[in-house]
Amino acid sequence: MIQTDNLTFRYKKSKALFRFPKITLARHENLLILGTSGIGKTTLLHLLAGLLTPISGKIQIGGTDISTLSQKQLDAFRGAHIGLVFQKKHAISSLTVFENLQTRLYFSNTSVNNEKIETLLKDLDLYQLQKAKVRTLSEGQLQRLGIALAVVHNPQVILADEPTSSLDDANCKNAIALLKQQAARTNAHLIVITHDHRIKTDFEKTIVL
Repeated sequence: MIQTDNLTFRYKKSKALFRFPKITLARHENLLILGTSGIGKTTLLHLLAGLLTPISGKIQIGGTDISTLSQKQLDAFRGAHIGLVFQKKHAISSLTVFENLQTRLYFSNTSVNNEKIETLLKDLDLYQLQKAKVRTLSEGQLQRLGIALAVVHNPQVILADEPTSSLDDANCKNAIALLKQQAARTNAHLIVITHDHRIKTDFEKTIVL
């Protein structure tokens, strides 16, 4: 379950106050959050991920109110229970595809299961590239690796920031299908934040900021 209530946030040296609508997601529910540039989409994602601290309100993931956690507790919780798909690729370029996933598991304090990594790579059509250096991958392959890094540790929630904005129609549909497939595989909530209205029909629940 994910629930937020009365969330507000203001950046330092800014008079603008962001107020965000209430979110309630039951088990297996996903959410699309739509909005134009500057409306606070990425801010909301960073609040949900615990990367920013709200001025007021609460964010509950599973049975944990993350707004009550210390920074150390929050870092540990994020590493174990949240998967992030960023606009910019965050894979380590000097490592192979396989090594990146091993490293992600290590830093989430999850036991490294090579068979599990291999299965995930097969699901995302990256198995043949497991020994390839990240710097040699195409844009589409990097995108699929980003999804793999977000889900390999079986998070409770997957947060995706503009995952389709630079994609053509066919790859846009493929990316959302992969995200939904991996969320279902790990019983995670998927929350996509974007301005891309093409994917609106792929979600039953939508919030417009």
